Amino acid sequence: MTVSIALFTQDLRLHDNPVLHAAHTAADQVVPLFVLDPAVEAAGFAAPNRLAFLSDCLADLDASLRRAGSRLTVRRGATAEQTARVAAEAGAGTVHVAAGVTAFAHRREARLRAVLGIRLHVHDASVTVLPPGRVAPAGRDHYAVFTPYHRAWRQAPHRSVLAAPRVIRTPDGIGSENLVFRGPLSPSLPHGGERAGRELRRRWDVDAYADVHDDLAADGTSRLSPYLHFGCLSATELTAGALQRGGPGAEAFVRQLAWRDFHHQVLAARPDAAHRDYRARDDRWHHDEHEAEAWRQGRTGYPIIDAGMRQLAEEGWMHNRARLLTASFLTKSLYLDWRIGAAHFLSLLVDGDIAVNQLNWQWVAGTGTDTRPNRVLNPLRQADRYDPTGDYVRRWVPELAHLPGPSIHRPWLLDGDYPPPIVAPEDLTARFQHGRPVLRAGERQDRPPGPPVHPVAGSGSKAGSWSRRSGHRPDPTPLTSDEEPR
Repeated sequence: MTVSIALFTQDLRLHDNPVLHAAHTAADQVVPLFVLDPAVEAAGFAAPNRLAFLSDCLADLDASLRRAGSRLTVRRGATAEQTARVAAEAGAGTVHVAAGVTAFAHRREARLRAVLGIRLHVHDASVTVLPPGRVAPAGRDHYAVFTPYHRAWRQAPHRSVLAAPRVIRTPDGIGSENLVFRGPLSPSLPHGGERAGRELRRRWDVDAYADVHDDLAADGTSRLSPYLHFGCLSATELTAGALQRGGPGAEAFVRQLAWRDFHHQVLAARPDAAHRDYRARDDRWHHDEHEAEAWRQGRTGYPIIDAGMRQLAEEGWMHNRARLLTASFLTKSLYLDWRIGAAHFLSLLVDGDIAVNQLNWQWVAGTGTDTRPNRVLNPLRQADRYDPTGDYVRRWVPELAHLPGPSIHRPWLLDGDYPPPIVAPEDLTARFQHGRPVLRAGERQDRPPGPPVHPVAGSGSKAGSWSRRSGHRPDPTPLTSDEEPR
């Protein structure tokens, strides 16, 4: 009787799981294993919101495994040591795990290989559609610009979607632990797990995505990013389903999944981009903790910014367009270091992913892969464009709900009780222009509002397309796993 271990990491699902499929194929019995490594907590990545979501995911995964005749073994401790211990208890001949892109994932794999040797099998294309490095420009180890990456990504073959195993046999006598997570939580967290993610995907209207994904009040984005981050849903399966469905909405959604892969391949090649500028701009960052805290609390005096920050605190999630605006405001208008914002987002976001979060923040700050690094998004123009009726702000800033229509975006003109803007509207670009020495003379920081630009049918791309009437080039990026130009 042969035994293998399926070591779950960011792939907490049964459907389309290369690790589970390989372990199930390789042996008569499988031990599904999850290890909560204290190193994750020590590194500051174990935010309470994500731990609560993780708890849901593990309970759901265990329930799914039990329906297949198996169960989830949970251990706490160093991943390599606990995996080796379970392998000894079960007499496992092989251990299967998904490849990761972060520095932590690389260290984990190295330690697993040190204790398991040739028994360790690492599977790529489990967390992403294409594994990092599968496509690369000649003479380089990764793409630094999204458009050519996306072209290569679409042309490269994607692996087939794998069915969930119907029956999984697991040896008896393998001990497991109960994990209890405590901490202050956002009040309206989504429920985690594969079943919740698949139901959300089933109910979401992908056909409307191309038209409504930037509409803040419509809330028409998929909200699938937490389920992608924890691997409750497979990016490969989502991509295959969307491509099969077709249409502008599905194509636009697939493009966002490609953005997610793009950031993973950048971080795989440049792990230090998690905390260092990908492209140094010699920034002389402003320092003001009072302003940083006002931004965190949603008290900047700009309702569109405050609404986004309050949604984050309430839900552990934020609309993609709001992520873009709040990040631009912090890094370009207040001119505070992007790492301040990235750390705050990671402290609350259920979908807080190192590759996606850090590299989206760098994209907005102009230290990352954006080909227009000096753009500044004017929060008032953006509010007029993406929340024209003010309903998004009205939902999250109820003390301004009495203000009619779009006037809610400029409360200082009508309501003396709301905090005044912490930086004057006429000074929204001043600090950035003064602090970043590489600004090109005469470059415009924001385009005037124009009519919405929708993807060309069949392309699904809003990044890089131009409106011939307005001359406005749409902003190509937000900040989550599925809803962004990132």
